[in-house]
Amino acid sequence: ELSPLALNSNPFLVEELFSLWLSLPETGRLVKNLLNDVKTGSFSNATANSAVSTATSLPSTFPSSSTPPLSPRSTSGSPRIVKQRSSPSLLGSPLKLVSEPVREVIPHFYFKNGCPPPNELKERCMFAIDQYFYGHLGLQIHEFKAVTKDICKLPSFFSTALFRKIDVNDSGIVTRYVLMHLRIYSCMIYVLVSRTTGDFEPILHKLLASHPGLEFLRSTPEFQERYAETVVYRIFYYINRSGTGHLTLRELKCGNLISAMQHVDEEEDINKVLRYSSYEHFYVIYCKFWELDTEHYFFIDKENLIRYGNHALTYRIVDRIFSQVPRKFSSKVKGKMGYEDFVYFILSEEDKSLEPGLEYWYISSLFFGSSR
Repeated sequence: ELSPLALNSNPFLVEELFSLWLSLPETGRLVKNLLNDVKTGSFSNATANSAVSTATSLPSTFPSSSTPPLSPRSTSGSPRIVKQRSSPSLLGSPLKLVSEPVREVIPHFYFKNGCPPPNELKERCMFAIDQYFYGHLGLQIHEFKAVTKDICKLPSFFSTALFRKIDVNDSGIVTRYVLMHLRIYSCMIYVLVSRTTGDFEPILHKLLASHPGLEFLRSTPEFQERYAETVVYRIFYYINRSGTGHLTLRELKCGNLISAMQHVDEEEDINKVLRYSSYEHFYVIYCKFWELDTEHYFFIDKENLIRYGNHALTYRIVDRIFSQVPRKFSSKVKGKMGYEDFVYFILSEEDKSLEPGLEYWYISSLFFGSSR
């Protein structure tokens, strides 16, 4: 028979007795039952009493006086036991409180060639294409205008340029198979407008040849060219914010070019289309340049520009403009401003409420102030 004092003075004996108790079959069954009860949330007073009774009971090889001492605290008043008794009835097992992580499905948000159209739009386009190609192996260039406007949702005067872009083999026809594999709308724009000023020439030539509001210009090819140039410069001034001279698909989507061109296609009076294509706007810009270009070599210098707006500009700001601070000149003649450069200048001067004009004069003023 061992006293509590003897057990306290022999910790190795206590560990040996505890290890022997853990190796008993009854102890193993008790531990498994306790774990199962905790997992299922059915931990009860009976289970606790069973654990206490098992803990207090020892195999017959040990006398009753040799049992390991229990905790001096009463089991009935133990905060841990109270918590275990109350938690199943109120909240259930703590293991059940942790919900399993929900797998969140992130939708596909990046598409290399642009977001594909909805299935409903695809079906409508396929049905319309089948109708246009019914009984035909392919469409010729004069038959392509309806496809351009109804299926591709582009202005009708884009048809010739679009047809030639699609017909890369110069076969003279566009087949149903080729048209079905082109993405609608956004990629049609990218195929059509290849990001440089030269790619707009066939489009504007078709516009000049077909639009009733520009019929009076057909007898003056020189002014047709100047009008087309001015429209292109205005487009790049407002849309090509990067200033690279190459329109990107992003700039086309963010801009209003297609809606403006569709307005041109629907409106017979070209002067009502204020975005890019108004002939009256072209007339004012061209006459201002012609008035300043006294030698009519289609270039102006500092002395010419200083007369703009009844000498509204200072010599110092004119020096900044010709130093190409706000924008690099496209003119290859040193000390001369070409027509394209003048278009950018006059658009910035006449409308300072939009971002291109604000940027033009802000850069000029910023560099002007830093040099004083």
